[in-house]
Amino acid sequence: MPESVIVFDVWGDYAHFRKNYSTTSPLTYSFPPRTALSGLIGAIAGLDKSDYFRQFFKDAANIGCKIMKPVKKVRIGENLIDTKSAVKMHLIKNRTQIRFEFVKDPNYRIYFSHSDEKFYKNILDLLESHQSVFTPCLGLSQLLCNFQLVGEYDLKECGEDVQNIDSVVPGKCILKPEFEEGKEYFSEVMPCEMGEEREVTDYREILFERNGKGIKAKAKNLWVVENGERSERIVFL
Repeated sequence: MPESVIVFDVWGDYAHFRKNYSTTSPLTYSFPPRTALSGLIGAIAGLDKSDYFRQFFKDAANIGCKIMKPVKKVRIGENLIDTKSAVKMHLIKNRTQIRFEFVKDPNYRIYFSHSDEKFYKNILDLLESHQSVFTPCLGLSQLLCNFQLVGEYDLKECGEDVQNIDSVVPGKCILKPEFEEGKEYFSEVMPCEMGEEREVTDYREILFERNGKGIKAKAKNLWVVENGERSERIVFL
């Protein structure tokens, strides 16, 4: 069981976490799936993209996410070019315009713990000094993001009483939701883990409130982040 957790914020101008079932007009998830968060943390640590996911199997890594700003989506036309058949880039003439869906002004809080103390400490040191080995991005390489360490805090298990949960919540962890008036609830089925062949091995339905407000519910696998100012209640993805 994790005893502490690293908390940091990431934000940018745009984000795109492609829904794998969308084709001609790529759609985006409202927040990064666990697989995308693994890639972002892996970029900060400098892990090779061909096997970084091995560090983030669920038996070793715990990752949670909180929406910090209301989710706004826009569609923008992107000119795609065929780089495989071109001899020289400047000679490419054929372009295909595709309308991509993006999250505008994304801002998320990430919670991270790991069973490997050396790897965990390395991530904490990099965040404390605002350094990354590779440039982190929000889904696509051109969508660069900034990040800032919030802190390292104690983590305690919470009971299964009705609580206001700050993070997004896997649907299977919710025992009894209490939907409140004035809140906008959505759920999305998202990839959560990849196997040795880089194939998605686990999809989960994730419940979230679009404006980043808490979700009131009775839930299992609930944790309290003791940050001193305001304790946050989270469920890992």
